[in-house]
Amino acid sequence: MNEFSNPSISIATITDIPALEALLNSAYRGESSKQGWTSEAHLIAGERRTDAANLQQVMQQPGSVFLKFTQEEGLFAGCVNLQQHGSKLYLGMFSVAPDMQGRGIGKKILAAADEYAKQVNSTAIYMSVISVRTELIDWYKRHGYAELGERKPFPEDELTGTHLQPLEFLILEKPMIIKE
Repeated sequence: MNEFSNPSISIATITDIPALEALLNSAYRGESSKQGWTSEAHLIAGERRTDAANLQQVMQQPGSVFLKFTQEEGLFAGCVNLQQHGSKLYLGMFSVAPDMQGRGIGKKILAAADEYAKQVNSTAIYMSVISVRTELIDWYKRHGYAELGERKPFPEDELTGTHLQPLEFLILEKPMIIKE
């Protein structure tokens, strides 16, 4: 179990937290994130999306794994967190290094998330996306996700930064076909 068809993808461990932290912060916040198209810097102020303590807490939750995409040189190019919630998986902290976006890495990570979901017999993968991120939502829809018509508040906290406008989450879901 937990082997992936793409050899660049594996499950991250506690020793990967510094690299995960650097990747996530560079992909979501600050000037470096603006190199890629998935930045939230125009929506949320600050340089930090997460920190080592938060990542360790998420990693140690029962049913939670981080998948990492490692380049041949050993550098992290992407990651995603998957958390078992009942019969479904929650997908979060999905990122690709800003200077590596547009090279198909995100598609490979999503495919690995699908593989993992099937390995653990999940019926669906769902996620929260900032509702004003229409380009990103459209990208997810092209990869099998659909809006559920559900929205959730996006509360501010000291860790993730100050919102520059009112924000809420849109819930997207992709059903998994489990072959028996």
